[in-house]
Amino acid sequence: MATIYVDADACPVKSEVAKVAERHRVPVVIVSNGGIRPSRDPLVSTVIVPDGPDAADMWIAERIGPGDICVTGDIPLAARCIEKGGQAVRHNGDVFTAANIGNQLAMRDLMADIRAANPLGVAGGGRPFSQRDRSQFLQALDRLVRASIKAG
Repeated sequence: MATIYVDADACPVKSEVAKVAERHRVPVVIVSNGGIRPSRDPLVSTVIVPDGPDAADMWIAERIGPGDICVTGDIPLAARCIEKGGQAVRHNGDVFTAANIGNQLAMRDLMADIRAANPLGVAGGGRPFSQRDRSQFLQALDRLVRASIKAG
């Protein structure tokens, strides 16, 4: 059976994940460095990892397998999940795939270089998370879960 892993630090869609999981009776593992209130839902478990860089990412990457789904905005974690046969989806519903992850990693690295070279320290910023993003996420996660169950 598929499991949904949530890279939960700063994740705006934890309640949406629980809704999809409940609908399909799929277990969810919420992974964070702390500060997350455990769910009362028996399908949802909470794992607190030690503080440290990428501790939650490493925990998820060590456990994810074929048919599992990771909810994350972290592109390197998404790449590791795909390498292990899992799937990954961003909070806005964008699905990471084997076909697009290389470009995603390259763009991430390019943008990091551009930010580092910014001599004036001018920072942009992403657009705010919207209701449309939330809706697209719900649709994408539901699609991934249904496909995983069907393949399973």
